[in-house]
Amino acid sequence: MRCFARLALMLAALFAGAMAHAADRGPVVLAASSLQGALGEAADAWTARGHARPLLSFAASSALARQAMAGAPADLFVSADEAWMDALARAGRLRGGTRATLAANRLVLIAPAGSKVEIAIQRRFALAAALGSGRLAIADPAAVPAGRYAKTALAHYGVWDSVAPKLAPAENVRAALALVERRAAPLGIVYATDARASRRVRQVALFPASSHPPIRYPVAILKASRHRDAAAFRAFLLSLHGRAILARHGFAAP
Repeated sequence: MRCFARLALMLAALFAGAMAHAADRGPVVLAASSLQGALGEAADAWTARGHARPLLSFAASSALARQAMAGAPADLFVSADEAWMDALARAGRLRGGTRATLAANRLVLIAPAGSKVEIAIQRRFALAAALGSGRLAIADPAAVPAGRYAKTALAHYGVWDSVAPKLAPAENVRAALALVERRAAPLGIVYATDARASRRVRQVALFPASSHPPIRYPVAILKASRHRDAAAFRAFLLSLHGRAILARHGFAAP
């Protein structure tokens, strides 16, 4: 609840400032936290073409979806899974015909950059033993897509029950990454793009794609959007230029 309250305050401040300059601001984009680097570069490229820079708000897909359901004045939503986009569709919050798959990702096990731990992902692999007295950093598996993917993958290999008491659940995947960066956790599970974006962690192992549902990022225009550039920025993200930016940050084509 504290995370939701903080996000609500942040968005309120963002939108209050934006309303004063509604005519010259770009579209408001609610996006999964794992997209920070890629969408930041995409926004720069869009602005370089003479458009007003989009206002990017990053958080867990779950928190952003709830904000959109509550009527937050935003234009685009980019989720880290299909489930939260489905929830907005059921709530009637999406503009018809605008939903598309933007990118795909993979799930990885990480450790601090100087760690010597080596783990092979296989049936009942010794993850709990590798943690020792430490904890496993993952996004909250109760709601956040990265955490749900991680739980499914660990259950697939029969190790979820052994590590569930040793979790360090974070409010989003970037927060889980930060725990490992700061050595507050000896191991973590994040997206491959998050591991790639940090010099303070290293990838220990890649989870096979068959161990969890496909990690896809859908994008859609919110039904309440009235911004003239919402459709154009969505089209830019889905264009060859937009997909090239995503690829540079490690995202796969859908």
